[in-house]
Amino acid sequence: MGTQDYKTKKVISIGTVSELTGLSVRQIRYYEERKLVFPERTENGTRKFSFQDIEILNDIANKREEGVQTYEIRQEMLKENKNRNDLHRKMLKGQINAHFNLRN
Repeated sequence: MGTQDYKTKKVISIGTVSELTGLSVRQIRYYEERKLVFPERTENGTRKFSFQDIEILNDIANKREEGVQTYEIRQEMLKENKNRNDLHRKMLKGQINAHFNLRN
């Protein structure tokens, strides 16, 4: 297991997430419905969250306190993911070009 794996491993119950974030279980479920956080489900349907999910929920809570709507938060998250994917793609392309001595 890598050093960052613990942050993404989905092992934390919704009750514990509620305690750690100060959000109600209802709020956490609402943010899941709004596609802002994506817990895994056990065979019996229990939600399991990661430490990374907790960080995301804390960020959402702070933005909501500032008056940012969930739709705006979702759009920002999608934009960040696209930028991250574009950067990753450019890095891979650069590595491939360097490996094969290609020029653009």
